[in-house]
Amino acid sequence: MTQRTPAEEELRKLSVEMRYLEQTADILQQRITMINTAIADLTYANTTLDSVENEQKNTEMLVPIGGSSYVKVSLADTDKVIVGLGSGVSVEKTLPDAKVTLKERLDELEKNMISAQQQFNQVVERISSGRNKLESLLADSR
Repeated sequence: MTQRTPAEEELRKLSVEMRYLEQTADILQQRITMINTAIADLTYANTTLDSVENEQKNTEMLVPIGGSSYVKVSLADTDKVIVGLGSGVSVEKTLPDAKVTLKERLDELEKNMISAQQQFNQVVERISSGRNKLESLLADSR
């Protein structure tokens, strides 16, 4: 069994750290994508509630059902909204209360987005620094 030189050991450690950082960056990128999707969903819900707020009872509307498809419905009640709380649980709220709830969620998601982006930027900086150090070590070993 051969013993590694200090330079080889440092290269090995740096290589392992780089793989870890790249995996972390991938996870953070996935998290950012999920947060962006949730923000878009909540923004769409807020816009829809703004539209419903200005409509009268029995107004015909098109409701998206997915796949760029819609169903025509008659608006039965503009005062109450069913809001999901998570884990398949929903609650009926007044339209203004529903808008407040969605706004609070949106604010929280935006804070999470800022945090995730800051973490991602820090990891990217560490990866860049590590790559530079790795290239320097490889050049010195040749």
